[in-house]
Amino acid sequence: MKQLLLGDEAIAQGAIDAGLSGVYAYPGTPSTEITEYIQRFEGIFSRWATNEKTAMEAALGMSYMGKRALVCMKHVGMNVCADAFMNSAITGVNGGLVVVAADDPSMHSSQNEQDSRFYAKFAMIPCIEPSNQQEAYSMTRYAFDLSEQLHTPILLRVTTRMAHSRAVVETTEAKQQNELSSPANVQHFILLPAFAKKNYAELVDAQSTFTRESETSGNNVYTKGADPSKAIVTTGIGYNYLREVLNNPQASLLKITQYPLPLSLINQMINDGAKQILVVEEGQPIVEELLHGLVPSDIIIKGRLTGDLPRMGELSPDCLRTALGLPSLPSYNPDTIVVGRPPALCQGCGHRDMYAALNEVAREYVSPRIFGDIGCYTLGALSPFHALHATVEMGASITMAKGAADAGQHPSIAVIGDSTFTHSGITGLLDCVNSNANVVVLISDNLTTGMTGGQDSAGTGRLEQICAGVGVDSKHIRVVVPLPKNMEEIKQALREEIDYNGVSVVIARRECIQTLKRHAKKNV
Repeated sequence: MKQLLLGDEAIAQGAIDAGLSGVYAYPGTPSTEITEYIQRFEGIFSRWATNEKTAMEAALGMSYMGKRALVCMKHVGMNVCADAFMNSAITGVNGGLVVVAADDPSMHSSQNEQDSRFYAKFAMIPCIEPSNQQEAYSMTRYAFDLSEQLHTPILLRVTTRMAHSRAVVETTEAKQQNELSSPANVQHFILLPAFAKKNYAELVDAQSTFTRESETSGNNVYTKGADPSKAIVTTGIGYNYLREVLNNPQASLLKITQYPLPLSLINQMINDGAKQILVVEEGQPIVEELLHGLVPSDIIIKGRLTGDLPRMGELSPDCLRTALGLPSLPSYNPDTIVVGRPPALCQGCGHRDMYAALNEVAREYVSPRIFGDIGCYTLGALSPFHALHATVEMGASITMAKGAADAGQHPSIAVIGDSTFTHSGITGLLDCVNSNANVVVLISDNLTTGMTGGQDSAGTGRLEQICAGVGVDSKHIRVVVPLPKNMEEIKQALREEIDYNGVSVVIARRECIQTLKRHAKKNV
């Protein structure tokens, strides 16, 4: 059957047709649509996890019982799940386990441009990087089979353009889900040093098997060119850019969609006479760096490190034409015909009223510091509010506010959303309680995970109980409704808690205007 699918949806359909039993994820652009697509199908466990670490651990538990599990996240989520991810390479898997990392070069909706292929190399496990939607489907199916064949988790890496572009995908007959089964050797999942050392030795020994599979699977393809003295190495979606610029390159071409690097194909390229290699890879120059240690020193390697391709941001056909020495095509600067529109909080958003009150109160103090967090409320750093003095990563608002308070800053205020609070803010609040830090934690609760489209938020309806359970004095857990008519009440609550010498939590609760609209439509 043929379907028009996003890259994310092709991955999801591939996982379903591979006999998927469960998907675990925390929403994050550009990965969110994978889980949302799977949620349409019955018989597959699917519920948003509290964060990427809990998602990875739950998926490993499902794999432990012989079932096939999928974990989905954006690239920065790999940092959150790294402990479980790295150790899953040591435990190995029982049922197939595939981890999808959706990278965001050019930082369209992210804090950085990190490349998740580093995590696969770090963990010493295979990585799959499809170059189009059809491969996203078929390679996801292959990844589950490979995971069970090699008894290892597989990292599947895509980037924004791959995740959010559409193409026709031809699907094949779906497999049945695996039967429940426990691992034959439970010691593999008990990482006491004595067992872990043995497991690690097995992982090291398996590297040659992983490389051989990369060389023989057919996912990596080498084609000798009419001029083999020149060669091009492409990875993932970089192959699509190349095909758009050069349909039939004269240079030899090595297309890589599976790692570890296929050493035999690289050697074949060298033996055919390659003297100059252009590396076309989306993300960081991982392959470019590795080739320097794999080919003779007299071979010229060009790419992002040499400046032949941009060191930052996404690749494009235009920059690839330049790297290939081809004339540029006519282009235009959109800034000359389109007025810039920086992102802004929605009209009617509760975060707006929360920031209006916070800014008024903050002006009553000398040098207040307000530490922000990751979510749509991060836009409070921009016009017209300019309310935030720092935003670093998920959960950092509370612990940075604590550190500032420990240094003597007052007032020290953290602004965090409800979903981000349960994702990674609770432990920071516990640190505050344990040292009785003089901080105010302002939880802007819009009853959803708003920035990624309105997914369920893990702490909905329980934030007061969570804060009290962590140890915050119930007298200093305040709930306000961010509406213009309540402005004086909100400001007074903020003043009182700023003046209190200890840990305070103010919860500003009003439903996201976008989910409110959707709910209203359903009720019509």
